[in-house]
Amino acid sequence: MTKLILSIAMATALIASSAWAADKAGEKFIKEAMEGNLAEVQVGKLAQEKGQSQDVKSFGQMLVTDHGQANQKATSVAGSMGVTPPSEPNKKQKAVYDKLSKLSADKFDRAFAREMVKDHKKDIRAFEKEAKRKNSAAAAFANETLPTLKKHLDMAQSLAKAK
Repeated sequence: MTKLILSIAMATALIASSAWAADKAGEKFIKEAMEGNLAEVQVGKLAQEKGQSQDVKSFGQMLVTDHGQANQKATSVAGSMGVTPPSEPNKKQKAVYDKLSKLSADKFDRAFAREMVKDHKKDIRAFEKEAKRKNSAAAAFANETLPTLKKHLDMAQSLAKAK
């Protein structure tokens, strides 16, 4: 009987700890998604200012719109998870912005397009991984956002080929 109780207690603790770990993974994902959205909005505004081609400027506007909307949804998800939304991009994202902000004309357009391809590929991998988790608000957000990220990647790849 003592063995049975001990086994049940250990199983309960294991389930609770794995649920806690899953929640932590979802919290980390949603925080990083919000940082990414903030970064995309900033870089999108920069593309509208510094872009040489109309395609780059238009893509920048789309980033501002789409990632602004995604961040509103992510903020709502974060609230339901008890996660405090970040107020700015992370250090790496700020470094990319700083690098791009020093470029102009065609150099900006080429670097921007390459960066958007790289960034959206990385984001899609992270969102696909999160989307596989079941019964999670973060997973639902990831699933809902993936089509937009894939559309952005396609457009970024077209921009990169044109440059």
